[in-house]
Amino acid sequence: MGDWNAMRMRLMVPAMMLMAAAALAACGGSTPSGPQATATPSATPSATPSSGAAGSTLTVLYDDGNGKPVTWRLSCDPPGGDHPDPSAACAALTKAAGTALPAVSTDKMCTQEFGGPQTAVLTGTWRGKPVDSRLARSNGCEIARWDALAGLLPKVGG
Repeated sequence: MGDWNAMRMRLMVPAMMLMAAAALAACGGSTPSGPQATATPSATPSATPSSGAAGSTLTVLYDDGNGKPVTWRLSCDPPGGDHPDPSAACAALTKAAGTALPAVSTDKMCTQEFGGPQTAVLTGTWRGKPVDSRLARSNGCEIARWDALAGLLPKVGG
């Protein structure tokens, strides 16, 4: 049992550090600091994405749990940016943004299961409305939010 707790802590520490760094960055201007400042997108960055007719431009900071987050930029209407699959990402947002972007209510009961160390921070605008969402696979409700955004966020597991 002790080995499981030690492994769980090793997996959670990078996620907690990423969330703390994102919170600090949000307090002090627009220049990121910490681990995400040195992240390299997995695709070649394009020119600054247009905001699209409806104001849909997001920055996705994704960490698969290895402590080396990547940043993608996404615009929709039309899909573009350096996200690995802008069309799928925009389709996922169109389908699930209303339910998956808002944080889970603190009074909602969620299954206590750990879905993995992956985290994501989504900032920008979706259809003209501000977005500032933090996602982690820390319980059943958070796993459902993540899975609803498949296409925007990488699929995890089988």
